[in-house]
Amino acid sequence: MQHLQFVTDYKKEDQLRTSFFALAADTFGLELESWYQEGFWDGRYIPFSYADGDRIVANVSVNLLDLVIDGNTVQAIQLGTVMTHPDYRRQGLSAALMEKVMTVYGSSCELMYLFANESVLDFYPRFGFQPAGEQLFSAIYKPSLPATEQAVIRKLDISCREDLAFIHSFAGQRRPVSQRFGTSGAPGLLMFYCLNVFGEDLYYLEEDEVIAICRQEGQELQLFDVISRREPDIHSILSKLADSGTTQIVFHYTPDYSGLEMSSTPYDSGLFVKTGMGFSFAGNMKHPATSIA
Repeated sequence: MQHLQFVTDYKKEDQLRTSFFALAADTFGLELESWYQEGFWDGRYIPFSYADGDRIVANVSVNLLDLVIDGNTVQAIQLGTVMTHPDYRRQGLSAALMEKVMTVYGSSCELMYLFANESVLDFYPRFGFQPAGEQLFSAIYKPSLPATEQAVIRKLDISCREDLAFIHSFAGQRRPVSQRFGTSGAPGLLMFYCLNVFGEDLYYLEEDEVIAICRQEGQELQLFDVISRREPDIHSILSKLADSGTTQIVFHYTPDYSGLEMSSTPYDSGLFVKTGMGFSFAGNMKHPATSIA
């Protein structure tokens, strides 16, 4: 470790940034170059890394965001993009970077959390993180409004610069998807998902002034996000998105709507929350899918 250099906030340093993207691609299959080129890497995404020369070999990234929990705003940090090059593993690099993150941010945020994969579940408790359960919510769909024959639904095209700018504008002005449990101040994360995960699932509902991220799977409508600048009318939205065979809506966030027959099942997402910081996740929630780092 002695010959390695600690580096951070290097998005404008071409060689380090390119190396970081290469390690993320090799480790997780992430494609981050277009996310950067489009200007979606903002000041709220901060990598803590070790470099061997101009080569990034280990990383823990800090995502600054606000959580909305039961209507209250909580300053939070979500950790992500935790990775080490295979040639540099078993040298304590991830642990050393975690310690650096704790030193910088441990006393300045109200809540710190992350999502871990199964291979590292024993690692994070060393730093005060404990597993936390989530719930996946669903509702039996019974149309409460007549289907809108002339509903204007435009499928957005992320290869179109105008559509991408339109989505980004919404992302910057949106209201949290839920007042029970939502996120705020995370447009960079949302734009990553639009570019890399949900490029074929973006729809603008003109009448409702809403961007919905959804896909139909059999009789289920999977609803990943509802991006709106005002409180949305979920019944109007569902009447436009659901097809004739839809019998159930699955919400990949914590819905706080009235007039739906809601149920939930335990959902193991690998969520870990740092204890002793004054706030904790309530068990009956689902972190918004489009703001998971």
